[in-house]
Amino acid sequence: MADTDLNGVFHALSDPTRRRVVERLSQGPATTSDLARPFDMALPSFTQHLNVLERSGLVTSDKKGRVRTYRLAPQPLEDIGTWLAAQRALWTQRLDQLDSFLHHLKEQQK
Repeated sequence: MADTDLNGVFHALSDPTRRRVVERLSQGPATTSDLARPFDMALPSFTQHLNVLERSGLVTSDKKGRVRTYRLAPQPLEDIGTWLAAQRALWTQRLDQLDSFLHHLKEQQK
């Protein structure tokens, strides 16, 4: 699973504000003030959310003068998708086995 810390990514995505920021950044880069505009919170509180996203690797930023611009970093999301696909395959197999077992028991009871 690459170098992604899945716990950090899941933690970052556990907050609805941060999920909305990720959704917005999927449309393209944005400045701090552009990202903060839709939220009813003080800028220092909002930048804490951006810091969590950056520490998790979900976003990157660069600063030119006084303007910081954020971009989505797709690798952690791809890593989560890979992990979820593996979990889905595992549980699909287990549920298929359970289904077969229950059908077998039902046939034995007839």
